[in-house]
Amino acid sequence: MILIVSWPEDDHAGAVRRELARLGLEATVLDLSRFPQRLRLAVEYQGRRRRYQVTDGETDLDLQRFRVVWWRRPQQFALHPEIAEGPHATFAYTEASEAFGGMWQCLDATWINHPARDEAAGRKVYQLRVAQAVGLDIPETLITNDAERARRFVDARGAARVAYKSFLPSAVEWRETRILRPEEVEQMEAVRYAPVIFQEYVPPAVDLRITVVGHDIFATAIHSAEAAYQADYRMDLGTVRVEPFALPDEVRSRLRRLMGQLDLVYGAIDMRLDPDGRYVFFEVNPAGQWLFVEERTGQPITPAFARLLAAHADRRPGTVPAPHHDGASAPVRVAPGEA
Repeated sequence: MILIVSWPEDDHAGAVRRELARLGLEATVLDLSRFPQRLRLAVEYQGRRRRYQVTDGETDLDLQRFRVVWWRRPQQFALHPEIAEGPHATFAYTEASEAFGGMWQCLDATWINHPARDEAAGRKVYQLRVAQAVGLDIPETLITNDAERARRFVDARGAARVAYKSFLPSAVEWRETRILRPEEVEQMEAVRYAPVIFQEYVPPAVDLRITVVGHDIFATAIHSAEAAYQADYRMDLGTVRVEPFALPDEVRSRLRRLMGQLDLVYGAIDMRLDPDGRYVFFEVNPAGQWLFVEERTGQPITPAFARLLAAHADRRPGTVPAPHHDGASAPVRVAPGEA
């Protein structure tokens, strides 16, 4: 009934599967990195019948039987080594993406989150626009590969009051958020190689990691003002003080509207409360981590996520809970793939 698109060693998927087992439910993990070398795909249309299946030669996975799909952190396809590089690899990878991408749209399941919504919501430029539209404060921002525009943005504020960051840092090319240093201003021409996100630097009272699981909101204060590196709490996460935090009702309401506008069921939101009491939105990660705050604060995020999956798995295919002001829910019919 529950499919998790991730990989077997994913600690978050493992924690949720253990919690589901406590509820008497089983979840299946689909690792897309096994395709096409170890997984085979079959999409069939015969008359009015249709079939969506992946198999490893021993186990057939009928994707139509799943009522809820957690789009956790899908892995990249691993092409056959015979075509691992060059135009053949590009063609094969595109063909694989088209096949799976079309199939996801066909599944009559509740998605957390739907791949198309996940991709759109993960775009930082779009997030900022939506956050602004629902009334959240955002930093003054310039995203550009124009060195002259970047210099004007910095000159208007001073380098020490400008932070910069990348769109999608990877494990290989990881970049923390940094405060611009004077010597880096002299290197501004380098932005011509790729656009950079420049933002007004917001000094911290606390950083806020806000995990939204369906109707539940778990807010955590990370006391980055006490850390050695205040621009990015991830740099001192092992030692910085972390505790649950009570968000104002107005902020919670605007975050709910943000999630609704982005069409997300789950998201990990980063905000910052400055010394003047201003709540500033930075970004939302549709597949963000939560164990690092759950382990430090005891907030029951994993049980909440497992209950969310279980609730959807218990519904008729294609039904999702419609939110009410009191937090209750009632099933409503939706078209396949729209949940």
